[in-house]
Amino acid sequence: MNPIRVLIVDDSPTVQSVLTSILSAEPDIEVLGTASDPFEAKDLILKKKPDVITLDIEMPRMDGITFLKRLMSFRPLPVIMISSYTRENSMRTLEALDAGAVDFVAKPTGDVRIGLQELRYEITTKVRAAAPARIKPSLPFGRPGKPLPTAKIGPSDKIIAIGASTGGTRAIERLLASIPSDVNGIVIVQHMPARFTKAFAERLDTLFPMDIKEAEDTERLERGKVLVAPGGRHLEVAKDHKGYYVRLQDGQPVRHQRPSVDVFFNSVAKTAARDAIGILLTGMGDDGTDGLLAMKRAGAFTLAQDEASSVVFGMPGSAIERGAVEVVAALDDIAGIVLSKLRS
Repeated sequence: MNPIRVLIVDDSPTVQSVLTSILSAEPDIEVLGTASDPFEAKDLILKKKPDVITLDIEMPRMDGITFLKRLMSFRPLPVIMISSYTRENSMRTLEALDAGAVDFVAKPTGDVRIGLQELRYEITTKVRAAAPARIKPSLPFGRPGKPLPTAKIGPSDKIIAIGASTGGTRAIERLLASIPSDVNGIVIVQHMPARFTKAFAERLDTLFPMDIKEAEDTERLERGKVLVAPGGRHLEVAKDHKGYYVRLQDGQPVRHQRPSVDVFFNSVAKTAARDAIGILLTGMGDDGTDGLLAMKRAGAFTLAQDEASSVVFGMPGSAIERGAVEVVAALDDIAGIVLSKLRS
């Protein structure tokens, strides 16, 4: 097979050097070159036709977000954003994902050489996942705020458990846009680093009528509330005489992930069983397969996003192959299927 051809776009010579070293060491990845700003990048893209681009957010002459939007309009390519963490950059990273970036890597604080080397597995894995990704047209910006609440669904006590990874932020937005605001409770595990999940939850809260927030330990699931698992912590669903609530814990990563969809889904299988709906969306790897299978065996209704509408089909594809999925559906059809189950 031909190697994955990567272009590195970053104004820092240090970051260029470290990323080149990391990626060039992999036998299936070839670094085509580096660019210090989007104008250099444009020429190299037209000349060398990379398979994947790594793109810094903060650059001279044109910032990475503006360049990304132009790229997605005229020559869509798989893009991985490289973002240093600040509150502003976390929101801009989410804007980049909304504009069509496949994924992102958070630059470490401190010595960037050491920090990026420690992220070697994450960087190389995300490049490999991005290469075959299906790049969707970017959604229009300047969308209106929270839409009007949809029709009531009745007194269903089922909870909705959603797991996602690569491409998941946009998929979750599309899904929530069609879910009524009065569902009993929704919990989301999206693979994302600590601190970025809070920004993700805050962004969702501005778009939809539900109360959407990053989950806190012992927080209860309530009608009209959506909880997003915090990055860097596992989330489990528990139950007492008052109803369902979440527990957060700092265990070891599972399948290289924390939060892990498997940890989450397995807890839902034990506590909610047939009173739950499990949804596995786009993402790389196989996190969520074992947990979704456990949910199905416990009597929960299980769905997975189909290949055509997934950015990366790894997670849903693995669950389908293992027999963990009752219904496979296009992203835009999942909400309707869920509503029919809530009303039944």
